[in-house]
Amino acid sequence: MATDTVTDVFEAHRSVLTGVAYRMLGRFADAEDVVQEAWLRWSAEERDDVREPRGYLVRITTRLAIDRLRQAQSRREAYVGPWLPEPIATDLDHTAPDTAERAVLMESVSLAVLVVLESLSPLERAVFVLREAFGFPYGDIATTLDRSEAAVRQLAGRARRHVEERKPRYDVDPAERRDLTERFLAAASGGDLDALLNLLAPDVRLVSDSGGKSKAPLRVIRTADKVGRFLHAVAKEPLPDSEFRLIEVNGAPGLLVLAGGHPDTLLQIEVRDSRIQCIYLVRNPDKLGALEA
Repeated sequence: MATDTVTDVFEAHRSVLTGVAYRMLGRFADAEDVVQEAWLRWSAEERDDVREPRGYLVRITTRLAIDRLRQAQSRREAYVGPWLPEPIATDLDHTAPDTAERAVLMESVSLAVLVVLESLSPLERAVFVLREAFGFPYGDIATTLDRSEAAVRQLAGRARRHVEERKPRYDVDPAERRDLTERFLAAASGGDLDALLNLLAPDVRLVSDSGGKSKAPLRVIRTADKVGRFLHAVAKEPLPDSEFRLIEVNGAPGLLVLAGGHPDTLLQIEVRDSRIQCIYLVRNPDKLGALEA
């Protein structure tokens, strides 16, 4: 196999490999590292007996991601404050215009689902990602994980039940979320506490991730009154040279706050019954690099 062909084959599957690794790890930087390591192995190994490059590369990537996830889980026990996945800019309307396919991709990459996936074991998470997000047959997943097909089916059932039990029952209408995001921005930036409170569900939660590297609550804030007053107070102290941009993040509308032209905060809301049910606030600078562009 010529060198350029080796590279071309890998590049043809890079987006799938990155998608698998990101959903496994919840961090784009870690996903890129895993894909790079997969490339090094692919380029160095004998490939004469590789009949299905896609399956072979997914197998390498998944196993590397499992190893890295096991290492990351021990580090996250010492993480300062709540941990949220690293947000990534997406364009699912372009990559998946079909409504059904887009819905599957949007859910599998959403911040809410990625948070739930954190509570799965590495093997359960691998099975869930490969089966639910990418539709791999059980037999292929069994080969990837070096497990029997029966064991993989058990892992899949257990992971699916776990996710369904813990996954928030939020609406997924992008237009409604975008409208509420715009109204939220107007109310918060305008200092209108009453308008802000009217957008919040009574049991709303605000989950912020700073990693201890930026100013942000280190505990989840609950109830409309506490969340509303916190945001109202923050709005009174705007960042210098700040601007706001609405972008698609993890398959849904998000509000990116830039300070001096660089990402400072990513905010995304979850909606139920036309009210804001949850607010994700990412302020860890290590997790905003993927939004720089």
